[in-house]
Amino acid sequence: MKKTKIFKSGNSLAVRLPKGYQIDTEEVYITKQDNKLVIFPEKEKWDVLFEILEELEEKEIENFLKDRNQPKPQERELF
Repeated sequence: MKKTKIFKSGNSLAVRLPKGYQIDTEEVYITKQDNKLVIFPEKEKWDVLFEILEELEEKEIENFLKDRNQPKPQERELF
């Protein structure tokens, strides 16, 4: 982890990317997770999702919505 500077650019704040953190794109996505800012290149937005999914333990995936109280399907009249 490296420390970097935040500076004002017009009416916005900008983040200076340290050497070694440069990316080959003109636009990025930014999201806030709790008190953290996460920046990732536009062309890799799906890659980030897949990386997050890979980090989940299989147990977490298997138990996803397992405790959900799902009502039985309703019988309805056809048109």
